[in-house]
Amino acid sequence: MSFHASAKREEEAKADAVAVEESKGGLFGTGLSEWFALPIGVAAAVPLIKLEWYVVNEETQLLAVFLAFCVTFYTQGGDAVYKALDQKAVDLLKEHNAVEDKVIKALEAKLEGLKASHNMVNDFEAINQVRKETYEKLNKAGAIKPQHDFKAQVEKMVNMIAQEEANVTEKTKMALMTEATASVTEKFTSDKALKKAALDAAIAKLKGGKAEDPVLSAFVQFFKDKGAAAAASKDDSEEKAQRAALVAKMNGVCKSEGFMFEFDASGKPKMNV
Repeated sequence: MSFHASAKREEEAKADAVAVEESKGGLFGTGLSEWFALPIGVAAAVPLIKLEWYVVNEETQLLAVFLAFCVTFYTQGGDAVYKALDQKAVDLLKEHNAVEDKVIKALEAKLEGLKASHNMVNDFEAINQVRKETYEKLNKAGAIKPQHDFKAQVEKMVNMIAQEEANVTEKTKMALMTEATASVTEKFTSDKALKKAALDAAIAKLKGGKAEDPVLSAFVQFFKDKGAAAAASKDDSEEKAQRAALVAKMNGVCKSEGFMFEFDASGKPKMNV
C-alpha cells in the first residue's frame, strides 16, 4: 500500500471499519411494522386534544408543515444530494491521491538518483588522479619536445647547406667545362700545328697505334692553369657573394618556419631569445 499524507481511501477505510451490530428494525426496534404507529398515534392524539393536553395552534401547524417538508425532502431527494456530495468528495480524493502519487514517484526517482550518485566522490577523485598523471606526462613531453624540434631544425639546415653546396659545385663544373671547351676550341681553331697534331693522333688511333691526344692534353693543361690561377688569386668576392646568398636564404627559412636560431653575416648560428 502506498503512503499518503491524506486520509485513507474509501476502499481502505472499508477494510478497517467496525462491523455495526445489526438492528431488528420495525417500530422502535421491536420488529413490528411501522404502520402500527398510525393507530397508536390516532389513539393517543384524540384524548390529548380533547383534554387540551396538547393544543394545536398556528405554531404547531407551521412546525408540522416544516417537518413534513424535511421528511419529504429527506426521503425523496436526500439520496440524490448525498450521492452528489459523495461523488464530489470521491473525485476530490482521487485527484488528491493522483497528485500524491506523482509526488511519491518523483521522490522515489530522486532517491534512485541519489543512490546512483553515491560513488560520485570516488569517481571525481579517480578523474583528478588521471588528470594529474596526464599533466605530468605532458610536462615531461614538453621538456623533451623543444630538443626534438631543435634537432629537426639543425638537420634541415645541414641538408639545405649540403644541397646548396651540391648546386654550386654543379654550376661551377658546368661553367668550367663551358669555359674549357671554348678555350680549347679557340686554340685548335687558331693554331694549325695543334690541328695537325690532333688529326695525326686520330689517324694513329684508327690504325691501332698509340699516340698522345693533344685535345685531352689541352683540357688538362687548361684545368691546371685554372687551378694555379685560383690558388694565386686573393679575390674572394665570389665566395663571399655565394655565402651571403646562402645565409640570406637560410635566414628566410628560419624566420618563415619560426626556428630557434638564425645566422649572422659570417654564417655563424645565434639563438633567438
